[in-house]
Amino acid sequence: MVKSKNSKTDNNFIYVIAGKEKAAVDSRCDEVVDELLAPEQRTTGLFNADADEVTASDVLDELRTLPFLTQKRVVLVRDADKFVSRNRELLEKYFENPSPTGILILTVRNWDSRTRLARKLPEVGELIKITQPKSWQVPSRLVQYAADAHDKTLSKAAAEMLIELTGEELVRLYAEIDKLVLFVQDKKLITPEHVASLIGNNRLFDIFNVIDSIIAGNVTRAVNQLRKIFSADKSAGYKVLGAFAFHFRKMFNAKVLLEKGYHRGRIENELRIWYNKDGFFNHVRKMTLQQLGQGLQQFAAIDYKIKTGQTKAHVAVEQVVFKLASVAGGQTKSSM
Repeated sequence: MVKSKNSKTDNNFIYVIAGKEKAAVDSRCDEVVDELLAPEQRTTGLFNADADEVTASDVLDELRTLPFLTQKRVVLVRDADKFVSRNRELLEKYFENPSPTGILILTVRNWDSRTRLARKLPEVGELIKITQPKSWQVPSRLVQYAADAHDKTLSKAAAEMLIELTGEELVRLYAEIDKLVLFVQDKKLITPEHVASLIGNNRLFDIFNVIDSIIAGNVTRAVNQLRKIFSADKSAGYKVLGAFAFHFRKMFNAKVLLEKGYHRGRIENELRIWYNKDGFFNHVRKMTLQQLGQGLQQFAAIDYKIKTGQTKAHVAVEQVVFKLASVAGGQTKSSM
């Protein structure tokens, strides 16, 4: 259950739920609504406003409408960043004197603490911040989501494999878990084998082929193989980027451990190498730490550009594959 700063929801007339991960924000928003209204009260007690179409006057009118068959009237505006910007002055006035029978819930990506609106909020409500988990926290977040949303047990190994194939963005990961739940049907436990069967085998196989071509310095083949992946799944861009980045990171870590003298079995266990182990270590041995490090830097750079709208995933990934294969091809020729 969501608690207010005073542990009493009666003291809160306004909730602002802020965070960049929409799935996590929406999930927390649902928790707040669950605490405020029973399911049978939502028909008369909940107003879902479309942030792009609703006016501030509509929202304020709904908040001031006397509740029917409920103690409070809840008005929810999701993805409300632009709504807040358009109606800041009216909202500031409402924050000064909120309706005693209405509760406003706003979900936003950003909430600037320097604004007058933000400074007024603690007097009448609560700011709930949803922060992006660190990389090491993502697997446990997925395990928790599978349990809370579907009453399924997602093994840690399966969570890590899912991240390796999909990347770290929670929205995409939650969607993949939703698919896995349907895939395993009445089975309670979701395993790495399920992940590999549903989404892994083809993508991993294809990515291994691209990396083979990169190592061989065959630019044309590497780019053509990559384009086949994208043509088979138009929405795979960010997933392919995530799979490449995690694969390179795992190869980098394996290379470091090999150079420290670790035996292969120990590396497999520590890094959780699940798929095509011989192919994986063949790649590791043929690439230098410098190559792997440069690949990781480039994947991180395009991840940022994609998230900030500066480029498209399929274009950026192709550029990196082209560069890596070109460099490897130049090194191959120089050694002949």
